[in-house]
Amino acid sequence: MAEITRRAGVKRAVIALAPAAIAARLLPAQAVNSHQDQFPIPGVHDTGDHLPNGKSQRDEILKAEYEQNLKDARELADQAKAFELDLEKSDRFVLSVGLLKKLDEMEKLTKRIRGRMRR
Repeated sequence: MAEITRRAGVKRAVIALAPAAIAARLLPAQAVNSHQDQFPIPGVHDTGDHLPNGKSQRDEILKAEYEQNLKDARELADQAKAFELDLEKSDRFVLSVGLLKKLDEMEKLTKRIRGRMRR
């Protein structure tokens, strides 16, 4: 009789501890790798390419594009000022071809800046 009671106790213990054992077995599968805690940047794939100086190639490209955007933005502002001055000099009934060319140049600069920013 003592053996039957003992078996019943073991059976109850196994049934009670089974969910905990299964959970303990499955929990390590839920662990996050250290590489997955960083959120990826959409459109940018970091393949780990590095330049000979040790810097990230992606970071250097982004830095160069940023500096080019600043340069183009300054040039665009200068062209807009020049356009404004030429427009004030012209007559309201006369449309200069030079003004249209300046607008085209400004549009090209804007498209270049926009294209670099969308990458």
